[in-house]
Amino acid sequence: MSSFWRAAFRLQYRILALFDPLIRGVWRRHGLGVTIELRVATRDGRGVRSRLVGLLRAGKNEYIGHPNGDVGWTRDLTVAANGTLVYPDGNEVHFTARRLLGGDEREQAIRATSQQPFPGNIIYRLARRHVRNVGVYFRVEPA
Repeated sequence: MSSFWRAAFRLQYRILALFDPLIRGVWRRHGLGVTIELRVATRDGRGVRSRLVGLLRAGKNEYIGHPNGDVGWTRDLTVAANGTLVYPDGNEVHFTARRLLGGDEREQAIRATSQQPFPGNIIYRLARRHVRNVGVYFRVEPA
């Protein structure tokens, strides 16, 4: 089952990348649920990577992550340990990040994926076991 979800998430994120300019246009005008823009310095120090991600809330904490294991931006954030969150209205918040390696807090972040906009919330729910096994999540705190 995990190989199915690994492939399904890869396909889903490739499709989202194709439609990124349209999605960003809608996001800037109207917002998209918990979606925010993440900006993080690249590992090679040559630039800044920008991705739309879900800012998840559980209790008093906020989280970002990727359900399918490490990808470019999660590797960048692991190295940088900080970045900027940009809201649709242009408001920017600089933050520090701590990668969650396991335990109750990581599980809370994974459960919070139900906050993703449709159909993401359903996909994350169906893939919950896979996400628990390979997902990468960070607690973010204003700097």
